[in-house]
Amino acid sequence: MDDPSGLAVVADGLGLKGPRGWAFRDVSADAGPGALIAVAGPSGTGRTCLLLALTGRMRPTEGRAAVGGMDLPRRMAAVRRRSALAHVAGVTDLDPALTVAEHLREQELLRRRFGDALPRPRQLLRPRAERRRERRRHIDEALATAGLDLAALPKRERTAVRDLERVEALRLALALALLARPRLLGIDDTDLKLSAAEREEVWGLLRSVTGTGVTVLAVCSEPPSDAVVVRTDADRSGGAEADGSTAPTGDASHVSAADTTDAAPEETAAAPKTEPADRATPHEKEADDAIAATGRS
Repeated sequence: MDDPSGLAVVADGLGLKGPRGWAFRDVSADAGPGALIAVAGPSGTGRTCLLLALTGRMRPTEGRAAVGGMDLPRRMAAVRRRSALAHVAGVTDLDPALTVAEHLREQELLRRRFGDALPRPRQLLRPRAERRRERRRHIDEALATAGLDLAALPKRERTAVRDLERVEALRLALALALLARPRLLGIDDTDLKLSAAEREEVWGLLRSVTGTGVTVLAVCSEPPSDAVVVRTDADRSGGAEADGSTAPTGDASHVSAADTTDAAPEETAAAPKTEPADRATPHEKEADDAIAATGRS
């Protein structure tokens, strides 16, 4: 990736409380730049809410945290700009009707429009063909880092998302997140519904992402032995189920619309391209609690 410097993640006594109780509480972490961090615990213990809090999308209620030296929640907007999310239900959902190429093209266009700083005049004067080649190179780099081989797909880049295997869809989600050139990458439900062999494949992929310098924050049920483990299943004072399986609606820059209360208007991104899936989960109540904790309905 262009910026190989990952973000250190430090937390002490971090907690997030909603109207019906604690999503998570008394969470501590200490991981250096480029680390593989496993957010581990049973489903319903606030794993996704913690993921969103550490990437600047949800405002913690108590404790302290710093990501890349940026204190949370005071610098949530700065952390959002340097992080990206993948595979988070209701935030980064893939459209099953779109092809792989359409997802990549759309994400790259949105990144250019909303994700990058203003281009320098010299860049604007470059020939169109040269700029097109650079965009193609950027997409190819993201695909290579995510390990998604378009030639191996049934219809190559014209393969629809609904025709992808689960691990292939996860690789595509990672590639889309990597297009933002993040220094911190958060991925939800890393090992959900995967076989033992598939889990090892995915963890190997995430290790290769950290090899580029990016810090990876991965929600899982069973962490690998070489990861920095942050657990969310410590004793809590009360509250309902707390896993954010249905998370706040996000946009193409992976910035949750529910968590932009501290950001200036120019720091928020485009409207979401898809609506959250219309399905009930055991965790919706607590996700709503965590969203309410950000101060938005």
